[in-house]
Amino acid sequence: MTNHKIIVAIDGHSSCGKSTIAKAVAARFGYAFIDSGAMYRAVTLFALRHQLISEGTVNEQMLIGFLPEIQIEFRYNPEKQKSDTYLNGENVEDEIRQLPVSQNVSPVATIAEVRAAMVRLQQEMGKNKGIVMDGRDIGTVVFPKAELKLFVTASAEIRAQRRFDELTAKGEPVSYAEILQNVQERDRIDSTREASPLRKADDALILDNSNMTREEQLVWVIGKVEESLKFHVPDSK
Repeated sequence: MTNHKIIVAIDGHSSCGKSTIAKAVAARFGYAFIDSGAMYRAVTLFALRHQLISEGTVNEQMLIGFLPEIQIEFRYNPEKQKSDTYLNGENVEDEIRQLPVSQNVSPVATIAEVRAAMVRLQQEMGKNKGIVMDGRDIGTVVFPKAELKLFVTASAEIRAQRRFDELTAKGEPVSYAEILQNVQERDRIDSTREASPLRKADDALILDNSNMTREEQLVWVIGKVEESLKFHVPDSK
């Protein structure tokens, strides 16, 4: 394996398996995995706990005022062999994956000041390279010079089914119709927001995984990372 490191930026629609791919690639190459979506989910959880969201409407000015008090970090969990998300010192990994957060994360993520604060934190995390980060604007805004950019997508129906299977496996009472509506609404908000809308970077490779197994996706992505590592060999001068 080569000694130099690159940044792998993975963008795409909600519930298309970006984090699963990113975690596997990070483990394969010994890179740090940074789940940018978890960061926005943590901010959303903070807002919900402080009654800053009412019927889908965010009290933006109050949330912006609270931003200096919101500390987010990732700590490796040896039992799970992955990183957990911490909000102000509390492990919130499970809570941020539940439907109340999913239903409110998109409007929180549209707030320009929230995005600016998260982008600063993400860029700080990636200063030494050797990271895999997934989200909505990683290749376009956070790391526009990333050596490898991927854009992951799948049909809304397939993404909703995957999310439904994931939540029901955890014993959560959810309906497929509600999840499909949530997926479609998140797509609409993510793609039309003013601050860093979801779009494919011009130099990103598209991975449509609608009809691919996780193993097939991983083989494809690992191949692209290895190609990028060979192509981006630093000057030995």
